[in-house]
Amino acid sequence: MYSLVTTKDGSNTLYSKEYKQHYHNIDDGAVFETLSKHVIPAFTFHKQKDQVNILDICFGLGYNTLGTIYYIKNNNINSKINVYSPELDKKLINSLENFIYPKEFHTLVPIIKQLCKDFYYKDEQFEITLYIGDAKNYLKNLDIKFDIIYQDAFSSDVNYELWTKEYFQLLYNLSKEDTIITTYSIATPVRLSMYEAGFKIYEYIPLKRKQTLAFISYQNVLGKYIDMQLKKINNPKAKALYDR
Repeated sequence: MYSLVTTKDGSNTLYSKEYKQHYHNIDDGAVFETLSKHVIPAFTFHKQKDQVNILDICFGLGYNTLGTIYYIKNNNINSKINVYSPELDKKLINSLENFIYPKEFHTLVPIIKQLCKDFYYKDEQFEITLYIGDAKNYLKNLDIKFDIIYQDAFSSDVNYELWTKEYFQLLYNLSKEDTIITTYSIATPVRLSMYEAGFKIYEYIPLKRKQTLAFISYQNVLGKYIDMQLKKINNPKAKALYDR
C-alpha cells in the first residue's frame, strides 16, 4: 500500500499506491516542505500569541505537527499549542512507530509513539488530538476556532472532496478573523473554491515554489494579494470545485 522514498533533503516520505501520490514533494524534501510551506509562514504571521489552535489536514506521516513542535522548541516560542488533526488511515498512524523520521524529529519520537497508541498526546506546552475517520464529518462537528490551518491533503485530482467550495466553507466557519491557511496548491480551481467560500487569496514564494495563503481579512504581512474576481472576469471558463 505504501513504499518508502527518500526525498532531496534526506528525509523520508511514503508513496501511496492507493492515491498514486507522494506525501511530500520529493524534489523539495519532506522537512524542507513542511517548514517552508506551512510552519514558518504560519508562525511568521502569528507571533506572540499565548495560545495557538492548529488544524492539520490531514495528519498523514505527522510532519506538519512534528515540524511545528520542532520549530517552536528551536525558536524558544512559549505559546501553548493545540493541534487537531483528522486522518482516515488508522493503519498508517499505527505504523508510524516504525517509520524512519529525520534527525530533526529524533527527540520527538516519544510523542509519535504515544500518538500511534492513543491518538492523543499532552504535555505542558503541546496538546495533540487525532481523529480517525472522515475529515469533513470531523469538521462539521468541531466547535473550535483555529489560528492556523495546514491544508495539506492529497491533491484535488485524487482527493477532490477536501478541495471544494463546500469544504472550505467548513474551514471558514472554524476560522478566526486572523486565521491563516497554508497550502501547496496554486491551482486556479482550488483558489476559486477558497475565494467563493469567503477567503482572501495570496500568492507566496517562501524559497522555491509558489504556494497559496488564505485569510478571512486582508493583510500585508505575507505574500501578494490575488484578485480572484478579476481572475474570473479574465478567465470565465475557470470554475471552482463543488461537492458532487
